[in-house]
Amino acid sequence: MPRDIPVGNGNYLVAFDRDYQIADVFYPHVGMENHALGHFFRFGAFSEGDFSWTSGWKKNLAYVEDSLVTDVNLESADLGLRLDCNDCVDFVIPIFLRSIKVTNLLAKEREVRLFFAHDFHLNGSSIGDTAYYDPVKTKALVHYKAETYFLMNCRGQNSEGIYQYACGLKDVGGKLGTWKDAEDGYLSGNPIAQGSVDSVLSARLTLPANGTSLLHYWIIAGSTYDSVQKRNQLVVERTPQALMKRTRDYWKLWSRKEPMQYSDLNAKIWQQFRRSLLTCSTQTDSKGAIIAANDSDILHMNRDTYSYMWPRDASLVTLATDDAGYHVTTRQYFEFCSKVILSQGWFFHKYQPDGSAGSSWHPWIVGDQMQLPIQEDETALVVSALWNHFEHNRDVDFVKPFYRPLVKAAGAFMLDYRDPETKLPLPSYDLWEERRGVFTFTCSAVYQGLLSASNFCSAFGEEELAQAYAQAAAETKDALIKNLYDPALGRFLRGVQLDGGKVSGHDQTLDSSLAGIFVFGVLPADDSRVGSTMKQVEDKLTVQTKIGGLARYEGDKYQALENYGNSIPGNPWFVTTLWLCDWYIETAKTRAELTQTQRYLDWATTLALPSGIMAEQLNPYDGTPISVSPLTWSHGAFIDSVNRYQRKYSSLTV
Repeated sequence: MPRDIPVGNGNYLVAFDRDYQIADVFYPHVGMENHALGHFFRFGAFSEGDFSWTSGWKKNLAYVEDSLVTDVNLESADLGLRLDCNDCVDFVIPIFLRSIKVTNLLAKEREVRLFFAHDFHLNGSSIGDTAYYDPVKTKALVHYKAETYFLMNCRGQNSEGIYQYACGLKDVGGKLGTWKDAEDGYLSGNPIAQGSVDSVLSARLTLPANGTSLLHYWIIAGSTYDSVQKRNQLVVERTPQALMKRTRDYWKLWSRKEPMQYSDLNAKIWQQFRRSLLTCSTQTDSKGAIIAANDSDILHMNRDTYSYMWPRDASLVTLATDDAGYHVTTRQYFEFCSKVILSQGWFFHKYQPDGSAGSSWHPWIVGDQMQLPIQEDETALVVSALWNHFEHNRDVDFVKPFYRPLVKAAGAFMLDYRDPETKLPLPSYDLWEERRGVFTFTCSAVYQGLLSASNFCSAFGEEELAQAYAQAAAETKDALIKNLYDPALGRFLRGVQLDGGKVSGHDQTLDSSLAGIFVFGVLPADDSRVGSTMKQVEDKLTVQTKIGGLARYEGDKYQALENYGNSIPGNPWFVTTLWLCDWYIETAKTRAELTQTQRYLDWATTLALPSGIMAEQLNPYDGTPISVSPLTWSHGAFIDSVNRYQRKYSSLTV
């Protein structure tokens, strides 16, 4: 299930599934320690002998506009109840807060009980957890293991806290979990359990006929009992209402801090633009790692997640957010990169938020041939993103510590990691992480990376080195055009193979990533070779269903639902479709032509979830999310397209 409404603050991320159940809980790193792992936290109600989990209720999941506070409506005709909920994570402190306005839809006074079940897998495992009720300082439920603590509590409109509670075993000896204890409307009061455990608390409200009552519920994270106890006291003293208000106000101010709207883009696109900025922030760890996606449902496919920092995805998001004026998180990203880059000047496949290397399927040896397990575009794009950041800020003191590790070391690697005969970059894995060779996208990224390194060296007065990088960039460009443009096809090739200094194995597959040739400035978008390439990409990769959009490449089988016919080359992706949008933006000659490109931005806005969340790819038949959701790169691509539109609009006369 997609994660429609994630909320977080850089250290604490809470993500819900489509049934409004908490399914992923990350702390203290966004994207690393997942304390739920997709085991959802149930939310239910009981009145007059009838019980129901809200997962089956009619619901609408959205956000309060321009904020990271949810706006969720739940209704049950059977129970005669409506719940209007707001959720957030305090923008500073690791406190998840929920406000619930309970409306009685019946014309009689009655008692209603709300139930909150917690299925923690602390530190990624259910082994050795403890759940207990604390009757002394907090009168709350606590789960802990080692240096991980979570405290759950609530307050009703009449200041009553937890009404009943229970702690127990799950997935042991046939036990389903303590949540089953809730379904008769009463909890056992078992005060402690250890091992594979869960817990439930209930709150009691008295509702007047057709009236309302208010309840606040919270989950506090910390590393010790003392830390969660003190934060619980803060919630009680400051009140949940005050903490939620300050968080809503902060994100509204943050999302509107830049006066960006000076073109003819419609209001829905601007709303999606701000939502994309906010979504990128939820997927970014406070130490700088921009995580690809935090949706644990992908575990069911390959027993791994997207909860890693890929330097490519993160750099492209950084380029977009820097262009939008959001420089603080990008600064943290470069600090992160400077710590993880190898002394040889290249990056591993992907990284954990703490800087350790992530899992990988790229081998160090094939047959008897050793190779670097890299995607070279990732190294190049970090340098490009840093230069773009410097162009925006001209902050010499900030970039100075990164000049040697991120510019000179990476530049030297890109300079040396070339075939001496063809001057092409040596083979690495492609951006889709599926094949090894020399690719148009990678060569284009390396070209821009070498130019960026040259610009830095020139700015720092190392003209000889700047010239060496500039010459290497020019040679890379010439080699790319010579060896990867096919005049007979009238377009660029996806890739080639190198064999003893000679080019072989021409990969003629049409691939959306051929957009890299203009995205990274190798050739202008209106160059005839680029135009011919992009028109063929559009013709062959457009999904011929009512959903539309562009597939990654011909015959893409990743997450395919079935054996598609010729009308569906693969599932449509937000990123690939927005690359086509970028090409039309860059080639527009008048504002009237430019306005026509809004149809792609409208497409992305329409096919995002109602909350504004964008998945990686879509079902080509009904547009529902496939694979992870949100994908940070999708939101970064949308931000980038809007930025490009704005720049183009300003450059064109009426």
